[in-house]
Amino acid sequence: MKRLILWLLLTAGLAQAQTLEVNPADLDLTVTIENADVTPFQGEMVLLTIHGVYRRHITREKLIQPGLDGFNWMQLGQDHWYETQVRGKKVKNFKRRMALFPEQAGELTIGPFVHHLTLTDEGDDWFEHDIQSEPLTITVDPAPQMEGWWFPVRRLEISDQWSNAPDQLGEGEGVLRVIRITAVGASPDMIPPMPELASPSAMIFPHPEQRLVELSPQGPVSIAFWRWTIRPGRSRSAILEPLTFDYFDTTTRQAHSATITAQRVAMDETSLPDPVLPPAPTRQRPTLMASTGVIAFAAGLSVLLLGRNFSGLARLHALPAFNPLYRQLRRAARHGDLAATRRAASAILQEAGPCPQAARLLHQFDNAVFGSDAQRPDTSRFAREFLTSTTSRSRTGSG
Repeated sequence: MKRLILWLLLTAGLAQAQTLEVNPADLDLTVTIENADVTPFQGEMVLLTIHGVYRRHITREKLIQPGLDGFNWMQLGQDHWYETQVRGKKVKNFKRRMALFPEQAGELTIGPFVHHLTLTDEGDDWFEHDIQSEPLTITVDPAPQMEGWWFPVRRLEISDQWSNAPDQLGEGEGVLRVIRITAVGASPDMIPPMPELASPSAMIFPHPEQRLVELSPQGPVSIAFWRWTIRPGRSRSAILEPLTFDYFDTTTRQAHSATITAQRVAMDETSLPDPVLPPAPTRQRPTLMASTGVIAFAAGLSVLLLGRNFSGLARLHALPAFNPLYRQLRRAARHGDLAATRRAASAILQEAGPCPQAARLLHQFDNAVFGSDAQRPDTSRFAREFLTSTTSRSRTGSG
């Protein structure tokens, strides 16, 4: 009796072993490198494809990747499952794409990927089964020695955009320049840092750069936005110097230099306002009352100007009550009109000549409007302080 029981247990164990046995030809997992015949440089993208072909019913699955020591990496989208037919039978396919960026030169090993599967046997019972890929070893060359930024990229696109025509600006206007760098096959941190935009005479206000990444089967698509707000200086016209950086085309295996050409930023002379002229005198004979008023005005003015060395009627423009530009500045500031306030202040500064305090106030006003942390300035306070600085200079200069 004992022998019969032992024989039955042994038979059941053998039957279960036969049921759980998996034909190696039913499950296959491979890892391949795109353009494996090319030796990559340090930092250059290496495209990896993990492909599984399964002829068994899979209930659950989980792909376990190796440590990938010596690489930065990113997965290019979601895992892809699809079916194909082999000899009239449906075959399940699994595919994952990855981008690896070697951090060091030399021999680097990509360990085996392990696909942990839950399969079903003939009795519809579940059991666990693992399948793994073969390890791979790649050779990585050191990054070339160069002065600039090492920037390997599969494809590079550059666009130079402006918020409005840069050479047709109105009085006191600025323009926003946005340079977009699109790099296929590079991570966002691989794009060169935002350069300094230079000009002999323009006022340039840089904004914080922005970077983002999109995923595609061809690799990551990284995008950087370089932004500046620009205004011509007192000459009303300025030249922005060109921008240049180097990159390495990993498709052609050649180094290139990208140049963003110089650009002129200028005011449109046809849109500038005509100079403000005093009203033409009337030819009517003054009445007795008007003559009396003129005499009283002249007497008051003589008292006002007593002890001052004003030579001629043109000196009256140094006083806010008689200068039309001062009135324009007060009116624009009262209405909170930033552009008109800036126009009037600039015209006053040009008329008054060198005035460091007023120039400093105007520069602070521009920083508040066009700076990276732009905020709306108090126009009334600015006008009050600006006029005080110019009138105090006029009184001091007239001695």
